[in-house]
Amino acid sequence: MSWLDILWHPVWAVSTALLAVVVRLQRRGHWDPRACETQLRGKTAIVTGANTGIGKFIALDFARRGARVILACRSEARGTAALKEIREKTGNSDVHLHLVDLSSLKSVREFAKRILEEEKALHILVNNAGVSGLPRKITNDGFEISFATNHLGPFHLTNLLLDLMKSSAPARIVTLSSVNHKKGQVDFSHFKGENLTYFMDTVYNHTKLHNIICTNELACRLNGTGVTANSVHPGIVVTEVLRHYPFSMRCLFNLIGFFFFKSPEEGAVSSIYCAVAEETEGITGKYFDSDCSLVLPAPLARDAALAVKDFEICERLTSKL
Repeated sequence: MSWLDILWHPVWAVSTALLAVVVRLQRRGHWDPRACETQLRGKTAIVTGANTGIGKFIALDFARRGARVILACRSEARGTAALKEIREKTGNSDVHLHLVDLSSLKSVREFAKRILEEEKALHILVNNAGVSGLPRKITNDGFEISFATNHLGPFHLTNLLLDLMKSSAPARIVTLSSVNHKKGQVDFSHFKGENLTYFMDTVYNHTKLHNIICTNELACRLNGTGVTANSVHPGIVVTEVLRHYPFSMRCLFNLIGFFFFKSPEEGAVSSIYCAVAEETEGITGKYFDSDCSLVLPAPLARDAALAVKDFEICERLTSKL
């Protein structure tokens, strides 16, 4: 019997459908953005990777709450399409598109310079953009491209905008990580593309571990400023993050995901929770799971000495270029 025969077998189909219903019912009762009355009028928010998937739904939510929203996107065409859609759906014309390529420190600096010149305040920064499955490539800055895009670029952007956020306090920084950080390792030679194994999501896992480590250290450094920094796991979500994987793998993932995984809108919930919920006000240096619950990250992500070292290395690498 072929795998197609198995997929279409009546017993398998019915049991799968029932299990999918159970999974979706279990999601009810968790924090619901639609029930949160927090308004963001007079607030400014930046969402990276806001042209599609989770990022677009985060930006859409902020726009509905009346925020001034800046979509930080790499693609002008896709960013413009998202901009138009968000404005039309929310009736909020104060939504804007600024281009940035997080794999390029030059692009990050140009984006940050524009923000600092044009914006009087910044209350929310969501580091959402990320990639997985990219083949090995070294950027013009000398960094492995997945590390540059997922970690060093967002790290540098956040640091460049910190003073503006401090002057706008209370403010919140939310960085999307992943439960896959538990499979990640810390090897600082990875930043330059050394000693890496390119198989499935291994490189992605490493970058997501660094996200949490540096976010925790950032929270310590921001203590007393009124700016909080937390990391979140959005859940296993059917998004375009797998667009660099083989076609067959993407098809299988999407097929399974249709029944069991979260939609991009559902995947945006934990980030929105950290960014706007009254319950998370003042909470910092924490890791939230996809159900908006506080959970402990992997032991490496809780190593304070490692966090200081990681943060200092990333500062040195991003500031010298």
